[in-house]
Amino acid sequence: SRAGILFPRSRVILRPMLALLPAHCQTDLWFFVTIVVFFVAFERMMSAVFLKYPHIQTVAVSRQGVNTMHSTQREMAILTILNQSGSGRILELSRRLNVTEETVRRNVKRLEEQGLVRKVHGGVYLKDWVAEPTFAQRLQEHPDAKTRIARALAAMIPDNASLFLDIGSTTAYVAQALKSHQNLLVVTNSLTVAQALTMQNGNRVFMAGGELRSHDGGAFGAEALAFVRQFRVDFAVLSATAIDAHAGFMLQDLGEAEFSRAIIDCADTAIMAVDATKFGRPAPIRIGEPDLIHTLVTDQPPPFDIAGMLGAAGVRTILAS
Repeated sequence: SRAGILFPRSRVILRPMLALLPAHCQTDLWFFVTIVVFFVAFERMMSAVFLKYPHIQTVAVSRQGVNTMHSTQREMAILTILNQSGSGRILELSRRLNVTEETVRRNVKRLEEQGLVRKVHGGVYLKDWVAEPTFAQRLQEHPDAKTRIARALAAMIPDNASLFLDIGSTTAYVAQALKSHQNLLVVTNSLTVAQALTMQNGNRVFMAGGELRSHDGGAFGAEALAFVRQFRVDFAVLSATAIDAHAGFMLQDLGEAEFSRAIIDCADTAIMAVDATKFGRPAPIRIGEPDLIHTLVTDQPPPFDIAGMLGAAGVRTILAS
């Protein structure tokens, strides 16, 4: 029989019992056994897969439809939402992410285990949350360090080069330092950068589309990402909220991190412009593996643990004088 071929051991065990049944019942019983044994074997196989690859997630279904966001992506989205005010209610998070409250609770539990959030009844708080200063405020912070970093980085960019510049305040200083360069091709999602370099010395400036954010004049979202992915440039000039000794370069905003990854993918050389106050600061969103960055330009030597991380990733560090 079919079951006896697939499962010879079951044939040996069940043959004496089957002999007591009429012939037409034996065929039906073998078919039933085949189905049962198949599903048991399949369940064991899938359990082994999920044990070996715990990041594989099932699809979460809500009353509003199907949500296929990966668990890790959803956790980053939760952190981005919490970063806006420092806290959030489980119900509101489930509505914004289009998943069940139980799914949000599972994600929050994993974030709490990582030390990133703290659960309370019906809600969650972002640990060590401090509201990020506005873009205008950040432009006024550490101007001497940012000016030196900008000069050192601009010296690395030749005339006629093509480059991305992101939305960071230090990047805005870099744009000012590049104003004497000739014939640059500049791609940016920053209104401040575009204004600094357009109509200057034969430059060509391409501004990513989409709605501009009111607090920093940055363009983000699907349209901006699709726009920048059309280009291949020599340099990507980026900034970060923090540098962590274990996770690498970090940001506060999920959309900014996605944009940074996109422009890194489209550039031959990625340069990070970060002042020393960012060393060891907390931030929830990882840009990517540290070795995606080729050069860090900063104003002071990194602490020992961060220097070790940078060295292991092959990131060259340049100190601006």
